Amino acid sequence: MSSSDEFELLRIEGIRKTFPGVVALDSVDFDLRRGEVHVLLGENGAGKSTLIKMLSGAYTPDEGRITVGGEQVRIHGAQDAEKLGIATIYQEFNLVPDLTVAENIFLGRQPRRFGLIDRKKMETDAEALLARVGVNVSPRARVRELGIARLQMVEIAKALSLDARVLIMDEPTAVLTSEEVDKLFAIVRALREDGVGVVFITHHLEEIAALGDRVTVIRDGRSVGQVPASTPEDELVRLMVGRSIEQQYPRERPDDAGGAGGALLKVEGLTRDGVFQDVSFEVRAGEVVGIAGLVGAGRTEVVRAVFGADPYDKGSVEVAGAALARHDVNAAMAAGIGLVPEDRKGQGLVLDQSVEENLGLVTLRAATRGGFVDRKGQHAAAERIAAQLGVRMAGLGQHVRTLSGGNQQKVVIGKWLLADIKVLILDEPTRGIDVGAKVEIYQLINELTAAGHAVLMISSDLPEVLGMSDRVLVMAQGRIAGELDAADATQDSVMALAVSTTPTTDESEARRGH
Repeated sequence: MSSSDEFELLRIEGIRKTFPGVVALDSVDFDLRRGEVHVLLGENGAGKSTLIKMLSGAYTPDEGRITVGGEQVRIHGAQDAEKLGIATIYQEFNLVPDLTVAENIFLGRQPRRFGLIDRKKMETDAEALLARVGVNVSPRARVRELGIARLQMVEIAKALSLDARVLIMDEPTAVLTSEEVDKLFAIVRALREDGVGVVFITHHLEEIAALGDRVTVIRDGRSVGQVPASTPEDELVRLMVGRSIEQQYPRERPDDAGGAGGALLKVEGLTRDGVFQDVSFEVRAGEVVGIAGLVGAGRTEVVRAVFGADPYDKGSVEVAGAALARHDVNAAMAAGIGLVPEDRKGQGLVLDQSVEENLGLVTLRAATRGGFVDRKGQHAAAERIAAQLGVRMAGLGQHVRTLSGGNQQKVVIGKWLLADIKVLILDEPTRGIDVGAKVEIYQLINELTAAGHAVLMISSDLPEVLGMSDRVLVMAQGRIAGELDAADATQDSVMALAVSTTPTTDESEARRGH
């Protein structure tokens, strides 16, 4: 046995997996050694999720073999994976909203005393795990009360509770701030020192060299190369998408086409007590306005209020000069506002419906006459937009649930393109999406603004905000802390505003009043 074999935790050889009409994986090879971070890289739809679902027991391979610790195994479910020392943290959280944090961490494995659940020990052990991942949350808190970043940390604590030898992390940094990413990386490095093998999936190429040891690239269901984590990013992109991407942020600014037009969206003094205060801004035709800020700054809450999904106490919203009724999604849609939400699966899609049905959600009412839906027209429109966006699917009848994350996001955006929108609000539009699909979405943003639409974009990815915005609004503590022109904005200047904590005089008086 070679020295590398002695340290080998896991090996996958010649794995093939097919679904009706789709070859998801075709002769994929992969191995993981003790004490290493092995990055699994590929476009959305390349087969990464299918591969990790076979390791976690959700799918079984049609061909090929999996060995753990040198012995061939068959993984028929989550319990088999757990017995083999394999834990998976999925990109989409696997938590029960109405249970507490502690109950979720030890679900199915609760400590017992005299045959009853030992709640005190469970909560004490959960508290220790939460401290290990550096998150300040009570083990007695209900999961539904937590924000996305804290949910991710609870998932990590849950995986650590299994004491796994193989830890699979699917896009674990997608919802974390830079500070939280640093904490996560420290945890991963400590696990590596303890001999744990980590399979790390990310679309943030800069994370690969910072954390990884080796990279296996999957393209179109095949493993196309294994390279060191120090491989230059442009070479990784070429391996991943099969071509070079010359420009990562291909923004065509309005200055290049005669400047932006009149204000399509105008927000004045928008306030929701305890959430955001006195928020004012406008977005002009042909313009992309980015909203940056830390998690909890109130960015998502503001755009949901603008769209009518959430109420607000004071202020006004105008679309193309006309006042918009508050807390009325139908009125917002009728006025020409579209929202691509942060949580695409929970709020942007009907997962068990087809691609065609999801693409037609916004235009369904307009396509209905005398109680009958123009199905032929809806089908033709869905076919056109799916082709325009390059949605990778077996057909329009495929359930959206079975698409990759990037293709699901294209469907969420596509349904608004079929409607007559003036303003498109994008909340984290490229979260969990590979570099190739990102560029396609950026080009779509260019097409929208070139056609005279306005785009309001929230993103926690600072290079994306700077690269694709014409102006950047920075929020801190529920307020607009400042506005920067794209030509003057830098990551440092944005972060300086994002961490500003000095309240205005009015805010200080309001707080004393409460």
